[in-house]
Amino acid sequence: MSDKLFGTDGVRGRANVYPMTADMALRLGAAAGRYFRRDGTSTHRVVIGKDTRLSGYMFENAMTAGFTSTGMNVLLLGPVPTPAVGLLTHSMRADVGVMISASHNPHHDNGIKFFGPDGFKLSDDAEAEIEALTMSGVEPAQAQNIGRAKRIDDGRFRYNERIKATFPSGRRLDGLKVLVDCANGAAHRTAPEVLWELGAEVIPVGVTPNGLNINEKCGSTHTDTAAAAVVAHGADVGICLDGDADRVMIIDETGKVADGDQIMALFASRWAEEGRLKNGTLVATVMSNLGLERYLDGRGLKLERTPVGDRYVVEAMRRGGANLGGEQSGHIVMTDYATTGDGLLAGLQFLAAMVETGKPASSLIQTFERVPQLLKNVRFETGQRPLETDSVRAAIADAEARLVGNGRLLIRKSGTEPLIRVMAECEDDVLLNDVVDGVVAAVEAAT
Repeated sequence: MSDKLFGTDGVRGRANVYPMTADMALRLGAAAGRYFRRDGTSTHRVVIGKDTRLSGYMFENAMTAGFTSTGMNVLLLGPVPTPAVGLLTHSMRADVGVMISASHNPHHDNGIKFFGPDGFKLSDDAEAEIEALTMSGVEPAQAQNIGRAKRIDDGRFRYNERIKATFPSGRRLDGLKVLVDCANGAAHRTAPEVLWELGAEVIPVGVTPNGLNINEKCGSTHTDTAAAAVVAHGADVGICLDGDADRVMIIDETGKVADGDQIMALFASRWAEEGRLKNGTLVATVMSNLGLERYLDGRGLKLERTPVGDRYVVEAMRRGGANLGGEQSGHIVMTDYATTGDGLLAGLQFLAAMVETGKPASSLIQTFERVPQLLKNVRFETGQRPLETDSVRAAIADAEARLVGNGRLLIRKSGTEPLIRVMAECEDDVLLNDVVDGVVAAVEAAT
């Protein structure tokens, strides 16, 4: 992994192993507190949310200690979706928001994400300053200026009301049987509540967190469980969230799964027809399928690509004035409604499309024909740099040459796990498998 603390989505790693230790969380809290409390006044506050991981208790307490040590007042939200932290940071006039979560990772991992006072994730420059303060240490507040901590009991309900307000006025979900898989994570109460209050018959899955089962054989990265349940229960549609509910996968009534690319294509085409897709542009990452790009181009719409990470998608959207973006992995960002990816919000917008068109989910999830895409991951050890070896560089150059005019190759190091991701797209399946396997073999040999 990188020597930097911050990756593509905050600080992340295995709980109780550097950098995800209680000591580091305390230092990060103190550094962020000092960064956002530079004027020395006593009115500064931070909101802290978390998902359902066992280690969340430890990090919540450590960060509270860090923030209060620099004079920040802490508002504790408890388990809430990541987008709720972005929303409540802004609406509660906080200086900074923190989400303690490792998103779709297993329970033994955890992470720390920061939001600015506008509810958007911090810039690279802000993270770099906080990282520097973390490493150098900060001067604590004087005893009389230590901050206070207070638990906020209605944070979830504030988010619920805001998210329901995004559903088309006068519309309801009466008559729809909706399965929602909450991944035993942060939305295990929120998502079923919102869907039921809008009138749906709700079939909840993954709503019994025990601190250790978050994302375990459920949620947006393990859709087989929900797909089978949709068919078994005769549900009209399935909504699969991840551990912190900022991702979504949609399952139709036959059990077929739609990823973020298909969902974005549907939203982009509908919004364009309604005249509300700003600048005729969808922002997505380099991982999005070539078929999505071709689909948009055929409708006179533009696909703008960014590096992997929903924060980079949001930065590009804000820079260019776009209001729709996301990732193939299921982060869907709609800045008309939210400051970050929101799986439940995207699920509601899909349900709105079903209600307004009268069409079943199966007729909405296959918006474009995907170009065959293959992704393989190679794990490496800390300190190794396989992409810098001559043999790997040669294998990548050979693969790129073979794909010229036929597809594309993307090699990148994960920002959240010690993995090299090897992805290619090509309509020739034999060539596709051959080039990916060739690069993977070279990377494995170098680790």
